[in-house]
Amino acid sequence: MGWLVVATVPCSAVLPDEMLQDAALEARARALSQELRCVVCQNQSIDDSNAPLARDLRVLLRERLSTGDSDRQAVDFIVARYGNFVLLRPPLQWNTLLLWIGPLLMLLIACLGFGRYVRASAARFAGAESSPQLSDKDLERVQAILEDGSSA
Repeated sequence: MGWLVVATVPCSAVLPDEMLQDAALEARARALSQELRCVVCQNQSIDDSNAPLARDLRVLLRERLSTGDSDRQAVDFIVARYGNFVLLRPPLQWNTLLLWIGPLLMLLIACLGFGRYVRASAARFAGAESSPQLSDKDLERVQAILEDGSSA
């Protein structure tokens, strides 16, 4: 049961040698590093990533904060080097539009494809259900077979 408690504790990749002595600066750095994406891991913040580049970004962020940069200046410095992709929540701009509407487009394409599949399946099922109509001559012949038991 003890492993369950450990599994629910959030993990952080920040190493002790990266941490700042000033608790307030370290808290600012941790908050900002949760907003920055590891460009190697892509879906992890630099605070959660063990990648060497994420470590470099954490160190760079702490250096900028230690030299007196504001939160915005420190983040802007990193964005200037790596682009808006480094932000976990990039701003809505023309060059990030695909990041924002891409998932919706993929969902729309999937729904349209599923709709076409369902309609095609329903058409095939309806076509298999309908049997060809028998002519009057064939119906009389079937009736005769049923009554006489002969193959006239």
